[in-house]
Amino acid sequence: MENNKELSPEEREALRSALKARFEKNMNRHQGIEWTKVQAKLEATTEKLWSLNEMERTGGEPDVVGHDKKTGEYIFYDCSAESPKGRRSVCYDREGQESRKEHKPANNAVDMAAAMGIELLAEEEYRELQKLGKFDTKTSSWINTPAEIRNLGGALFADFRYGNVFVYHNSAPSYYAARAFRGSLRV
Repeated sequence: MENNKELSPEEREALRSALKARFEKNMNRHQGIEWTKVQAKLEATTEKLWSLNEMERTGGEPDVVGHDKKTGEYIFYDCSAESPKGRRSVCYDREGQESRKEHKPANNAVDMAAAMGIELLAEEEYRELQKLGKFDTKTSSWINTPAEIRNLGGALFADFRYGNVFVYHNSAPSYYAARAFRGSLRV
């Protein structure tokens, strides 16, 4: 584990302030959850704070979307209106990225998420996110792809058009300026 995954006191405070403001502005995403309890969890885990900061830094606008009563963890998703700007133009995974003969993008969704310490949203999670607002009305987001699809060379992405969530497929090496990925983090 790298030692640079700690935020300075100023960075921690700026992140806490941004998360609290977003939490208070979007109460429909986390009804029945109290900010003070979320903040106590955040203060107890510096590595998770670093991951949330990475979500924030890359344009994901993370927010609390649930609470796992069994584990006590709060669940954060990227809640930016459109797919996070700092994660666009990436292939699905390293295999897809390396298979490109030319115009290789600098990164891929799976490796970026792992480096950030977050998980790509699964299809069910993406559909749950869409119940909290309208996301990806002009962009799309790679989502966690089942092995049976990935083994055949494909990868899944989703968006919101015409009042509906659509899940599509592409080849894993493809990438677009309007496609990134959304992640989740349990704290």
